[in-house]
Amino acid sequence: MTTQKDSQSERARGIQAEILGLLEGMDYCLDWKPDASVWSVREVVYHLLDTPEGGVHTVLHGVLSGELTEYEVWADRTNITPERQTKEIEAVIEDIAALFRGIESALEASSDEELSTKSALAHLRSYDREDQRTVAELLDGVFARHWGEHLGQIREIRETLGV
Repeated sequence: MTTQKDSQSERARGIQAEILGLLEGMDYCLDWKPDASVWSVREVVYHLLDTPEGGVHTVLHGVLSGELTEYEVWADRTNITPERQTKEIEAVIEDIAALFRGIESALEASSDEELSTKSALAHLRSYDREDQRTVAELLDGVFARHWGEHLGQIREIRETLGV
């Protein structure tokens, strides 16, 4: 029988494979934008990696360990820093891999019961709202749903460039 933990791990591996596939061949155009109102691939990636601040893997570990009882989520931030702006594709991919290693290690150390019961207060600052969210809800929303939406942006950039 597949556990919730197994399903979450499998989904995370699928998302990781998808983003890595989308980044293939994009090294020369990480910062390209069709216009100023659209995020570049680099901006999308670092938005995902650092939303919530420190990355979803950090929040997972904190909530599962009981050390984190609340966290902040800001929408519409690219989270680009001067250091991130200069990274080559290999370093960007390593940042992605580090996040997914963190997710996997958090899941490995958890039980299905912990995923369903351990929670923290999410301060959704851009929407002036707060929600108590279990680890499973965090994985479903802030991780899987959120990443899925933004991976679509990278897909659109690839299509526009004909990659």
